[in-house]
Amino acid sequence: MTATLNVIFGPCGAGKTTYANAFARRERAVAFILDAWMAQMFGPDMPEPLQYDWMVERVGRCEAQIWATAAAVLATGTSVILDIGLMRRADRGRVREIAEATGLPLQFHFVNAPKEARRARVLDRNKVRGEGFAIEVTPDLFDFIEGVYEAPEPAELAGAVVSESD
Repeated sequence: MTATLNVIFGPCGAGKTTYANAFARRERAVAFILDAWMAQMFGPDMPEPLQYDWMVERVGRCEAQIWATAAAVLATGTSVILDIGLMRRADRGRVREIAEATGLPLQFHFVNAPKEARRARVLDRNKVRGEGFAIEVTPDLFDFIEGVYEAPEPAELAGAVVSESD
């Protein structure tokens, strides 16, 4: 059985982490969740209010370590699941290029929900702080992420697993 690089993407609050964790349990794959790494590695040092440059530099460090670790897991023949943001088309294209250059089987998974449902989930997650909680997404941060997110074009979804919820 060949190991597959599964890549989850979608807008903020769509349920990507929940999807990734359930998929990992079902498929016996290893999930790498960027928000969990960020919370564990840098959460205690996070400035208030959150500073964009501070965050971007640390996201880059986490992503580099996630890629290195995921490559080692893939080399054992075990599939991995990446939930690392990929808000922009260029970010998703970069992942596709890496997979093609290394000969990794790649499967994108697009997780989506209506904006107001996602906003409500994020606010609820901030209050409950349950299994899927890693960092607080304030209303301002949600709006910022919405402004950065680029929805996939139909060609980008060709061959992707699509999961839409209410």
